[in-house]
Amino acid sequence: MASVSLQALRKSYDGKTDILAGIDLDIAHGEFVVLVGPSGCGKSTLLRMLCGLEEISGGSMLIGDQVVNHLPPAERGIAMVFQSYALYPHMTVYQNMAFGLNVAGKDKAQIRERIERAAATLKIGHLLERLPRELSGGQRQRVAIGRAIVREPRLFLFDEPLSNLDAALRVQTRLEIAKLHRQLDATIVYVTHDQVEAMTLGDKIVVMHEGHIQQAGTPLDLYQQPRNLFVAGFIGSPKMNLLAGTVLTAHAGGVLVQLASGETVRAAVDGSALAPGAAVTLGLRAEHISESDAGSELFKGEVSVVEHLGEANYIYVSREGGEDVVIRGDGERHVAIGQSIVFSADSTAFHVFDERGQALRRLQPGNMVSAARSMMRSA
Repeated sequence: MASVSLQALRKSYDGKTDILAGIDLDIAHGEFVVLVGPSGCGKSTLLRMLCGLEEISGGSMLIGDQVVNHLPPAERGIAMVFQSYALYPHMTVYQNMAFGLNVAGKDKAQIRERIERAAATLKIGHLLERLPRELSGGQRQRVAIGRAIVREPRLFLFDEPLSNLDAALRVQTRLEIAKLHRQLDATIVYVTHDQVEAMTLGDKIVVMHEGHIQQAGTPLDLYQQPRNLFVAGFIGSPKMNLLAGTVLTAHAGGVLVQLASGETVRAAVDGSALAPGAAVTLGLRAEHISESDAGSELFKGEVSVVEHLGEANYIYVSREGGEDVVIRGDGERHVAIGQSIVFSADSTAFHVFDERGQALRRLQPGNMVSAARSMMRSA
């Protein structure tokens, strides 16, 4: 396996408009990196550039210590697993897995050894003599993964490999890919639209939008500390509640914001860069809202929709003069449509984004005490 380094990587089809505009990204040996973003953000284009199916317009791409900008796919030491399986219908599973090795001129005994080892890992040893039409969707995807494994590449590339599977098979195959990553100590770059896949599989998630990397980090980093409004609204299901407001007072120890609906909310963030009257957006995760008045910041609304998930429910609340809010509630508690509801959140739960959509630094309890003492000394 090998590390990957992308340095000021660009892609343009007309020489004027950049599809990828200066991508800088380092992938460590053995790391599982997931590329996410809306359709058209450039994630699939980036994957195709890694495997050599798209030319590079600018910048450098290294796999290991080797610059691969102009290397053909066969010489890059990569293996790609496609969304559509791409199995030869007239060949058995064994022949499909052996095809690339035969083309490369590998010894027959070595080919058999590699195939049997990969088949055992993927639990498809009993399928080697079957044709693709005799397999389920999940089995076909495992064959496609096995065909990649036997090549023993430096880098695995996955292009939405689970999107054609039903819900149960997606979960099963996702677990198998996670186990496979640990067993092989493989370097993997994985493209998906599914946030559950991204959050559960990736060591690092890279959020892309309009050809730029918006943020890269661990799943928890992106979920708990989104860098900007786009990441806050994209990562998480349901997405973060976003509420427009205006700054009333701001200092290093917190910000007092008046929402469009009239409520005032105190957020524990460093507001030293804000001025009264500035437009901001407050962010609040559904699980940080309580169906009671136990928190420090109170809201009222009317229940419009309830999604029952068993152990929890998602309560959609309409607020007069303000944005709708989603609350993660107790699945055992009955909530009626049209019911008036009071809910609250602690000031430390809020994210605040400035007029440019950039996140302000959130204060932990220790930071809040220090900031308060500093303000008292300066006064």
